[in-house]
Amino acid sequence: MTRLEEIVRLLEGGTLPLEESLALFEEGVKLSRRCLTVLNEAERKVERLVGRGERTEPFDLPDAEAEP
Repeated sequence: MTRLEEIVRLLEGGTLPLEESLALFEEGVKLSRRCLTVLNEAERKVERLVGRGERTEPFDLPDAEAEP
């Protein structure tokens, strides 16, 4: 997450050359997908702990944490 936040900051700065921006964007997409995979795995673990077949409700996050 720290690296992903750094990439966003760099890209939002708008001072990087196009080639570097594209490379960072690609890295960011890969990191974002990895974070989603980890989150989905954690959700499945929670569902198994709560009970098989029972669907759990998503956690309510404060607004500051809800943004990717």
